[in-house]
Amino acid sequence: NSERENKGREKKCLLSDVPQLFSLCVDYLHVTNIHLFKERWDTNKVDHHTDKYENNKLIVRRGQSFFIQIDFNRPYDPRRDLFRVEYVIGRYPQENKGTYIPVPIVPELQRGKWGAKVIMRENRSVRLSIQSSPECIVGKFRMYVAVWTPYGILRTSRNPETDTYILFNPWCEEDAVYLDGDKEREEYVLNDIGVIFYGDFNDIKSRSWSYGQFEDGILDACLYVMDKAQMDLSGRGNPIKVSRVGSAMVNAKDDEGVLVGSWDNIYAYGVPPSAWTGSVDILLEYQSTKSPVRYGQCWVFAGVFNTFLRCLGIPARVITNYFSAHDNDANLQMDIFLEEDGNVNSKLTKDSVWNYHCWNEAWMTRPDLPVGFGGWQAVDSTPQENSDGMYRCGPASVQAIKHGHICFQFDAPFVFAEVNSDLIYITAKKDGTHVVETVDTTHIGKLIVTKEVGGDGIKDITDTYKFQEGQEEERLALETALMYGAKKPLNIEGILKPRSDVDMNFDVENAVLGRDFKLTITFQNNSPRRYTLLAYLSGNIVFYTGVSKTEFKKETFEVTLEPLSCKEEVLIRAGEYMGQLLEQAYLHFFVTARVNESKDILAKQKSTVLTIPQLIIKVRGAKMVGSDMVVTVEFTNPLKETLRNVWIHLDGPGVIKPMRKMFREIQPSATIQWEEVCRPWVSGPRKLIASMTSDSLRHVYGELNLQIQRRPSA
Repeated sequence: NSERENKGREKKCLLSDVPQLFSLCVDYLHVTNIHLFKERWDTNKVDHHTDKYENNKLIVRRGQSFFIQIDFNRPYDPRRDLFRVEYVIGRYPQENKGTYIPVPIVPELQRGKWGAKVIMRENRSVRLSIQSSPECIVGKFRMYVAVWTPYGILRTSRNPETDTYILFNPWCEEDAVYLDGDKEREEYVLNDIGVIFYGDFNDIKSRSWSYGQFEDGILDACLYVMDKAQMDLSGRGNPIKVSRVGSAMVNAKDDEGVLVGSWDNIYAYGVPPSAWTGSVDILLEYQSTKSPVRYGQCWVFAGVFNTFLRCLGIPARVITNYFSAHDNDANLQMDIFLEEDGNVNSKLTKDSVWNYHCWNEAWMTRPDLPVGFGGWQAVDSTPQENSDGMYRCGPASVQAIKHGHICFQFDAPFVFAEVNSDLIYITAKKDGTHVVETVDTTHIGKLIVTKEVGGDGIKDITDTYKFQEGQEEERLALETALMYGAKKPLNIEGILKPRSDVDMNFDVENAVLGRDFKLTITFQNNSPRRYTLLAYLSGNIVFYTGVSKTEFKKETFEVTLEPLSCKEEVLIRAGEYMGQLLEQAYLHFFVTARVNESKDILAKQKSTVLTIPQLIIKVRGAKMVGSDMVVTVEFTNPLKETLRNVWIHLDGPGVIKPMRKMFREIQPSATIQWEEVCRPWVSGPRKLIASMTSDSLRHVYGELNLQIQRRPSA
């Protein structure tokens, strides 16, 4: 009986505690709502320069404070309530790896450290100013609020709406990518349309490129690129590592990266490189299909890589180097071997000189290098040579390259060779000996350019990579590179021939695709003697990489040279080259001549880009955000042949989503039109970009500048 009585008393006692327990449960602090102020007009996005992203999540830049508001079930009392905000990234978050970030409530925020300060308490709401570390990981974080209760720490449940992207911050002095100057940041981080220069040193051409780093889905696609590379999360706050991984991942060679490169003029089952108008289609296709996109060449790789860097917040620009050396054997010289009759010996000549080559520069500090080597870093995603087991290049300090300090990582010797090699013509004699005919120290890296800040013009940055030829500093830089073993000293004493009495040069007339043009060779006799010469002209269709596809013109002629000059004119007929043209309509001419009396060999080479017809873009209707506008793309076939399988691509960030249309054929002299209705969603200066590709004609291109007005407020 006494046992039964005890149990009854215990039960009564426990029941009497229920109201007390219930009041405790009700009384502890718990979160009812979280506000992130993530609309594009909110202070967070405007102050962090992330208001252009087509993304409804909160996007902030590291090292800079932002605001959030937490609603509780009752007023927050700092004397008895304890809570904190937590940010988590990855599968196995750890505080020591920076993947789990507990943010304490602090009386004052400290620069360079995570912290949250209460800046307002009103009814049941608390507004916080949160400061992130300028070194934190860049990526998409999950956010929680943790509250201390009598029953342990209670966290808010997983809510994708509170996910927060944290990016690099070029506006924050403590960030490794800090870039001084509003105009520079506007250009190299916020500008979503660029200009890429191509063509030839003597005939520079340009095309606009839609980087589209703010377009819907692009931020997630760029983060996916790092995921696909299985990049360690703890390295994703370091721009050196991020740009190096990006350099490997933008090309598909050896890692199933974004773009498959193709230089053989065969683009089956893919898009020809010249058809792309921007990076958006490429990155979205890569993320959705999880497999490499076909096809790219250097300017496409550079355009996509620029999107990747700018999207994550690393200042970046596209560079074009005219007469860019591809040094296969890393001896820092371009060896062009000639037969005894002056023709190029293709078996011995392994090095190639690209008419132009595009790469990127990314702006960052280099704490891993000596002081002074921060700033612009060359990064190249075109797969050319292996670096630490993968096809990638950089980041290499541009300042280090200029001064010949090429012992510092990454891949500085290769970039140094691209801009500073010597071009050496060597005759391979039948007895096996080699004779150096001439050394050209000025041909390689003739001009290095990028788009100007705030405009579409060209900016010459050659002097950032090299000193002027012949200057004392230039020799010193070369000797420094020599000291680091990048260049084989060339022993030309005793074998370099004395200068010939006869000079030779030639000019190629401006040539339009589908028309005949002239080539004029000039011989200059600088002596009173009379000479006879046997001259040889070779015309080749070449890839822009300098590699020859086919010889379309072959002509040998004899010249009698009195003690003055004389000219020879050669007519190049359209029918000779039209059937075999490549992507960019490059023709390369090599003229060699042997002076019979002195046995001197004269050699000169030049390339020309045929002028290609353009697409015409017109618009009608109100050029205003939210208003219908009609875009018309027009093309007239200037050739004497029918164009077949014609694809036209149209793009314009903030104005029209990338789209394309096919035309089965376009008869000679016929005109086609394509109309699309669009509604611009971004105001200010914008661009429409179109390209056309077909079976026999490529690299056709057109653009139109627009000024889109804001929608008038009601």
